[in-house]
Amino acid sequence: MSAIRQSELSITDAEWQVRCDLAALYHVVQLLGWTDLLETHMSVRVPGEPGTFLINNYGDMFDEITASSLVKMDMEGNVLGGGTRYNKAGFTIHSGIYKACPDVACVMHSHTRAGAGISVLKQGLRPISQDAMEVLDDVVYHPYGIPSSVEECEELGRSAQKGGCLVLHNHGLLAAGGTIPSTLKRLYMLERACEVEMIARTLDEPPLLIEPHIVERAAKRMKALRATPEYGQRQWDALLRRIDRNGADYRR
Repeated sequence: MSAIRQSELSITDAEWQVRCDLAALYHVVQLLGWTDLLETHMSVRVPGEPGTFLINNYGDMFDEITASSLVKMDMEGNVLGGGTRYNKAGFTIHSGIYKACPDVACVMHSHTRAGAGISVLKQGLRPISQDAMEVLDDVVYHPYGIPSSVEECEELGRSAQKGGCLVLHNHGLLAAGGTIPSTLKRLYMLERACEVEMIARTLDEPPLLIEPHIVERAAKRMKALRATPEYGQRQWDALLRRIDRNGADYRR
């Protein structure tokens, strides 16, 4: 079935594989409960075509997304194949980061309650949890801008050049990485850190801060770990098995 559809789309084997991977990512996001009806989005560059990327067909629920339904776009906003509809704010976010960061191959954006909650605070994440230790050195705080504007596209690109875990003020979270597994792992740990931070802020006593020298050592360790091709791969493989067991139909 997938081979027939791939032939109909006239795409390479490499593009078909990343279409299947990105479609699977949407099903994983559905499994993790990170959806916001239709309003969040994930994307991936097309291999061998650095000026193009794939994103969801706007209007499809995440558990409806398949490899062939994804929209192929260029950095100017032209639809090149697959679906026909795209979220304009999503295009701004993803194209801005891809244009500014040649090494980024995947971008994920979420509007979870914990992420949005932390995004409205002047003081965001603190060194109070093991989860925070995985991302603190890579976190960048991005000021709220005008959605879908050229200015916001360029500003997001500049923010992403500083780190792969973005807290979008008054908005939500974003992760950018060199692979789908590494980007998913970044966003998962960022989400977890925000959840713990939100819980800590409801308690009647100040949190116990992790010692600065430990924070510094953790940052060095995580920077080295994120640079490896294995980062996030084991978790990704496990999640693929999970959605396959659940009967997710995305390879078509």
